[in-house]
Amino acid sequence: MKPIRILTPQLDLLAEIDNHESLLFTRRWHEVGEFELRINRYKRHTELLQRGNLIMLGSQRNKVGIIRHREIALDENGKKTENWLVKGIVLKGIVAQRLVVPPASDSHDRANGSAETVMKHYINNHIVNPVDVKRKIDMLILASDQQRGSTINWESRFKKLDDELIEISKAIGLGWDVFLDFQQKKWIFDVYEGRNLTVNQTENPPVIFSPQFESLKQLSFVESDFNYRNYGYIAGQGEGEDRRIVEVGEAEGLSRIETFIDARDISEEDENQQALPEAEIIAKLQQRGQQKLAEFAQEFFLEGQILTNSPFKYEIDYDLGDIVTIQNREWGVTRDTRITEIKEIYEPSGFQIEATFGESRPTLIKKLKQELSQISGEVRK
Repeated sequence: MKPIRILTPQLDLLAEIDNHESLLFTRRWHEVGEFELRINRYKRHTELLQRGNLIMLGSQRNKVGIIRHREIALDENGKKTENWLVKGIVLKGIVAQRLVVPPASDSHDRANGSAETVMKHYINNHIVNPVDVKRKIDMLILASDQQRGSTINWESRFKKLDDELIEISKAIGLGWDVFLDFQQKKWIFDVYEGRNLTVNQTENPPVIFSPQFESLKQLSFVESDFNYRNYGYIAGQGEGEDRRIVEVGEAEGLSRIETFIDARDISEEDENQQALPEAEIIAKLQQRGQQKLAEFAQEFFLEGQILTNSPFKYEIDYDLGDIVTIQNREWGVTRDTRITEIKEIYEPSGFQIEATFGESRPTLIKKLKQELSQISGEVRK
């Protein structure tokens, strides 16, 4: 079994265990992953699996979770099968503890520059060096800014910090994470670019996941138009007939599927409370509309179980965030797509990997949030 180290939030080692019943550890490129650990309560060091403590997979500083939940139930077979179920989030999930609070002098917290610069701006303003020192998380610091990603303009007001990072990450393609630095005794926030490993590029050795190449054990494929929208009416500030409305999209006739996008939160003033030019306001509303329509794109889901003993080695030939080629000749499916989620499964029977390529299928909660975002002018996503 994979050894697990139990740490305090200050990175002091408490214990190591390697005889747990099972461990599921899910890493996500854009969003926040989680873990689930099962261990018999009578095994050593289980008393240290307390909420707030960290777990680290072996010596891998980028595979760290924070315990948020534990429960226990007596199995019908008696005490010998009495297991703790310990759950938590990967360490980067701590950013969900903050909202984007605008500065006192402005209605929004605004940032422009590379996507990495913007993401680190929000982490700095609301966790690392906030105006209100009570909002500071002392353990977290920023890695140096490499200015990765395309240039963006962003503004936010009382939205969840993790949601903003997820939205920027999905729009630009960058990943983000928090890893441990034992020398500094700190948690480090950083932004990442995946590698292009597709079959038609020549810079890196290609990775092709396919049953025909004996690299995939299972593959599920779904394409759907049920959630598809391609024309948006974006509503900005104002009320009734005076509300500013712009339109985004080119579709017409039978192929046109319309949606309403509430963008009341987009400010019509700059940081000095001066009115913005109308053309700039319209451009901002159109940008929001394009971002939202991307969420309503035609759905194409690929989920698969990667063969552990495939020709491609996990974390060497490919890793989370890399763009690979998926192929099933019998289905007529070939697609270049990013690995956005990897679930590592550790059980007595062995180690397995389950991967999600591209967008994951939306849960009921995600669908509800998407619908509610069209109603509220203050909450997005």
